[in-house]
Amino acid sequence: MKNEDMQIIRLELEGAVEFFQEELINIRTGRANPLLVEDLEMEYYGSKTPLKQVASISVQDARTIVITPWSKDSLVDIEKAVSESDLNLNPVNDGNVIRLVFPQLTEERRMELVKVMKKKTEEARIKVRKVREDAWDGIQKKEKDGKISEDDKFRQKDSLQGIIDEFNKKIEQLSDKKEEEVMQV
Repeated sequence: MKNEDMQIIRLELEGAVEFFQEELINIRTGRANPLLVEDLEMEYYGSKTPLKQVASISVQDARTIVITPWSKDSLVDIEKAVSESDLNLNPVNDGNVIRLVFPQLTEERRMELVKVMKKKTEEARIKVRKVREDAWDGIQKKEKDGKISEDDKFRQKDSLQGIIDEFNKKIEQLSDKKEEEVMQV
């Protein structure tokens, strides 16, 4: 397989891993993380705008996020965006800032989050398998068209599988790390 083909496959696999990492960020661990809210879209002067573009977001302590809008006029809109999100948080508006307090996770909720995470892990593995299938189809087509020999086909298959194994291992490591975070009290 040409280096260009391998680079394209690696880029596709890296995209799948990056998407998986973004999905994992959205799974709460009981700790305050600005990444959970910075992309929430809110109504700002008639258009949908990410929260990070209209306010500063900081962590006050392990379980509290403070959102300080650049314009006090947007406090109500920020509060509404957080309330309507799927974060299940109650924003506290004190007239200057909005505080988001993350409650302690119960054991039951931790187990639910692990199930969600496992589902996201399987989705990432499916994306990796899809890339592998497409690449393998391309290798078989090259052999069928007489561009490569049967021996080259199997060498390329082994090379491809090595790359796939590398990315599956990355996904597994990310999943294990996140599970450990979620289950940590």
